[in-house]
Parts: sequence; structure tokens; C-alpha cells
Amino acid sequence: QVQLVESGGGLVQAGGSLRLSCAASGRTFRNYAMGWFRQAPGKERDLVAAINWSGGNTYYAHSVKGRFTISRDNAKNTVYLQMNTLKPEDTAVYYCAQRDESVLGLTKAEYSYWGQGTQVTVSS
Repeated sequence: QVQLVESGGGLVQAGGSLRLSCAASGRTFRNYAMGWFRQAPGKERDLVAAINWSGGNTYYAHSVKGRFTISRDNAKNTVYLQMNTLKPEDTAVYYCAQRDESVLGLTKAEYSYWGQGTQVTVSS
């Protein structure tokens, strides 16, 4: 079965950086689009960034554009989220997700598999 395991979360000061990783297993990673979502307490789980099967097409939420970068290494079955210039409002649990399609998706409903999440806390 598909497994997604996130790592790299933690506590960082505002202005700092973190890199999240998501290791996938269970099926041919390079065939499927991936996404990073986040959920703050009391809020909906929202898309942060998405990437198609090859890495040639990406999407970013307006709130993170220019600060976050999504990438993937198909040889390592891993997707990354580089987060720079972090702000307190970036504090959330971050989840990676995988589609059943090769093209990227923009909604939660388009993703079939989810990781357990990793906490990112940005202090002011």
C-alpha cells in the first residue's frame, strides 16, 4: 500500500528556513503528482504547493509564492518543500499527499493518499 512519511518540521524563528521531505513507497512514485497541504488549529487544510509527475509544472498558494519551493527527486521517491523567510502565520501541521494522476491537483479531494503530518512552528 502507499505510504507517505514526512520529516523536517520543527520550531524556527521568523525569517528562518526549513526543508520538509516526504518519502513515498508502495507504487511507482514518478507516475503521480504530489502536493503539500497545511492545517492550522481551527482552520481548513489548504493547499500550499503542488507538483506534477516530472517536476515540470508547479503551483503555489498566493501566501507562499516567492518564499516556498516544491521539488521532487523521482530517483529517491521523495518530494520536498523548501520554506524560506518563514512567518508566524506559516505555523501549521504540514501534510504531503499523492494523487492517482500525473497532473497536479489543486483541491484536497483530488489527492488519494496522505502522510501523517509534520508540525512547523514559527516564533515571532
